[in-house]
Amino acid sequence: MLPNAAKALRKHRADAERILSKIEAYSANPKSFANKIKALQGSSGLRLRIGEYRVIFEETDSEIIVTKIGPRGSVYD
Repeated sequence: MLPNAAKALRKHRADAERILSKIEAYSANPKSFANKIKALQGSSGLRLRIGEYRVIFEETDSEIIVTKIGPRGSVYD
């Protein structure tokens, strides 16, 4: 998790546990989240939808690198 994503997670403390559990569940079984993942246009990033929050990340063969976490309206800026 990049520093900006960690900072955003601290900012949204009330939902941090739910967001982290969804990220961990995705890493364990990506196929179960097939309808909640979309590729971002113009970049190699992916988006995970968790209620009103969006997690922007990049995926390699061995790891998931979370770049941004935030509410739907501001995470794409």
